Amino acid sequence: MIAYDKIVIGSSLRAVLFAFSNNYPLFFTEESRPFRFDYFEEHADLSCVKISPRPQSLTTFEGEKKVGVAKEVLWERLLFLLALDGKVPLSNLCESIRYDGERVVCSNEYSKIMEFKFNECYYFGDPNAVGWPSKKSLSNAEYVCYDYIAFNRGGKHSIDYIETGDNLAAEIWFYPSDRIDGSTSVKDACVVSHLTADELKGFDCSETMARFKMISEMESRGMKGLFNGYGPNGKPKHYKFRTTHVSRRTKKITTLSCDANTDLQAPLPTEEDLLKNLPMAASIHSDFLRYL
Repeated sequence: MIAYDKIVIGSSLRAVLFAFSNNYPLFFTEESRPFRFDYFEEHADLSCVKISPRPQSLTTFEGEKKVGVAKEVLWERLLFLLALDGKVPLSNLCESIRYDGERVVCSNEYSKIMEFKFNECYYFGDPNAVGWPSKKSLSNAEYVCYDYIAFNRGGKHSIDYIETGDNLAAEIWFYPSDRIDGSTSVKDACVVSHLTADELKGFDCSETMARFKMISEMESRGMKGLFNGYGPNGKPKHYKFRTTHVSRRTKKITTLSCDANTDLQAPLPTEEDLLKNLPMAASIHSDFLRYL
């Protein structure tokens, strides 16, 4: 049976950063890829892992919003480097991770694929892990909710981002439609909401209301649909926005805890702390990085 000294469970950006910084093996059952529109600061330096600056300027009603490299890019790069170094033994082939207090059994849909022991584990959470730290759940847990909405009419505009300050449709991201091949000026939207479990169950925060709230926020800021000629009073007319809800994805916000005197360690470093240590960690993988 394989024996590891220290391991990391999870696949969030923080888990991948932690495994990379310490050169620990990483195990997970599902890829917790960063949100498509999560960006680093404009001047974030990731040259140590051969990621060049990619400053972008997003158009908002408050002016230009400057952002840097998408967090998803760093997540993919670090996971790739860990895999090259043999630190992601099961890649994405594992579907369940069971810990009985002495050993870990990893399985796919059909059978056991790996069994090992460890001295210390840093647990960042995994939806299909059994026997690991408990999750502190409030009676009314909080969720981040992503509603993807397609524009069938009115998707051509210059706005990239709207921030409302409300829980429902707190942020609205507009992006070139993935439904159309090639470069297009037609935009679809992702509406980001911060909701409780009770709110998720109610109609007031449903997919339909998220779509209506998005349109209301657009119209309240003077955004209009396609031009439709002039009315009898000589004023221009515009078609109403026509949209379709495509999908909803939710992510539960949880806090992990570990009992005292356990070999499972609650992850302490923040993402910011791990990023500060990234250049030093990258030196461990210099043999791979020089070919990128």
